[in-house]
Amino acid sequence: MVGLAYPDISPVAVHLFGFEVRWYSLAYLFGILAAWYLMGRDIKKYKLGIEKKALDDTIFNVTIGIILGGRIFYVLFYNFSLFLSHPLEIFALWHGGMSFHGGLVGAIVGLFISSKQIKCSFFKLSDLAALYTPIGLFLGRLANFVNDELWGRTTDVAWAVRFPNGGFVPRHPSQIYEALLEGVMMFAVLNFLWRYEVVRQKQGVVSGLFLVLYALSRMFVECFRQPDQQLGFLFLKITMGQCLSLPVLIVGILIMLWAFKKEKQTL
Repeated sequence: MVGLAYPDISPVAVHLFGFEVRWYSLAYLFGILAAWYLMGRDIKKYKLGIEKKALDDTIFNVTIGIILGGRIFYVLFYNFSLFLSHPLEIFALWHGGMSFHGGLVGAIVGLFISSKQIKCSFFKLSDLAALYTPIGLFLGRLANFVNDELWGRTTDVAWAVRFPNGGFVPRHPSQIYEALLEGVMMFAVLNFLWRYEVVRQKQGVVSGLFLVLYALSRMFVECFRQPDQQLGFLFLKITMGQCLSLPVLIVGILIMLWAFKKEKQTL
């Protein structure tokens, strides 16, 4: 049979005091902790003038924003009819259902609130956060693979995987595609550029580039990913993920143009 056998990995990492701790939850946790540590390291290394307590408060605000935004967007754009008939399911986070686009909006709100609280430039914070968000994206997509969800469309490529929930037919491992593009590629590009002082001084460039790279990566991988069953294709073979990524792309481009224009005005 064409396609690789799906590895038998339990979505539950460990049972702790009667509760199931899933890989997906750990992906969120380790992604946030890694970003927290690395942002703190960069603050000291590049003398960015942000105190430890200010960073701690920022991480807290962003975490709350990710959870609320991710859940709200999933309810509104991906499964509104289900939650309309079963409203209490909105709070059942353990059943899954988060939207990255919503988490992104929530994180931006959290960063904005923190920038006002600590009297710091918004883009100084967002550039730092953008550098290490790909870690969480990478871990999250690997967790999607382990959860046997968000798999790709049927294919006959040599690396196709026969997902149990996908009917044991060979499919694109689109979670891995996303992990490599949104995780590895974005992390490498952003952190390579961050090494240069001229990039660090142009606040907003890294944030804008993050949005552009994410949007392009997501729109590309959606060409191989199976659309959500409850939605299917929206029109002209376009998916909800592609629709939500388009404004992200536009905003990212506008932020980069603004950052370069502002730089010219100060020269």
